[in-house]
Amino acid sequence: MSYLWYIPNQIEPGHRGDDTGRDEGWGTLDHSTDLARTAEGHGWEGALLGTGWGRPDTFTLGASLAARTTTFKPLIAVRPGYWQPAHFASSAATLDHLSGGRVLVNIVSGLDNLAAYGDHTTDPANRYERTREFVHLVRRLWTEENVTYRGEHFAVENSSVLPHPGGYPDRHPTLYFGGASAPAERVAAAEADVQLFWGEPLEGLAERIERLRKLEVTVERRHRPLEFGLRITTLVRDTAEEAWRDAEARVAGMAEKA
Repeated sequence: MSYLWYIPNQIEPGHRGDDTGRDEGWGTLDHSTDLARTAEGHGWEGALLGTGWGRPDTFTLGASLAARTTTFKPLIAVRPGYWQPAHFASSAATLDHLSGGRVLVNIVSGLDNLAAYGDHTTDPANRYERTREFVHLVRRLWTEENVTYRGEHFAVENSSVLPHPGGYPDRHPTLYFGGASAPAERVAAAEADVQLFWGEPLEGLAERIERLRKLEVTVERRHRPLEFGLRITTLVRDTAEEAWRDAEARVAGMAEKA
């Protein structure tokens, strides 16, 4: 079992009620490095770096944190459409090689301001099919050489990504993926390494896991069995009463801003 933290990756302070201010270094590399080193020092494997247009680039931040830590693994969130598969496969393989195999990848398909970075190629309704192609091709580029692929959304010809991730042709960065819709679950069942869930009631999670296990058979999954991860936001106070009071206040505050 692996434990990962979360490092807010936004320009403005106040992510989900966080009270760290600019005068305390919010948004600086030193502040993010302190968080990464704190996680590393307490035995956490790494941390998620969230993505979205108008936020600092996750890959640049992930590379910087990998260079400033020893065992910390940046879970770098990326969007198909922002990257071409071959470009991303090469960049991630290089960083994974230079960091000694410490890159993790979170594929994000949720809606974003796509037009702001020139992504006009895919109707939002087809974004999960594009994601499936993206992950499929990236995985092939990490584990094969002279790859030729022509799909509906992406194509490469005689493409090789070197060096191999971590220097080994039979391994690659773990591919995380989240999504609860039927198209998203088919992507996870076919191509992801880890399906991420929010902190939902356990009964609902059990049903989703069972459904995904069946989908693995339906889509004829070619990889090792899908694993599962749970994304939980924690709030620690001296007493349970204080924690619940602060949690409810923060949820109410976020609801007002939504």
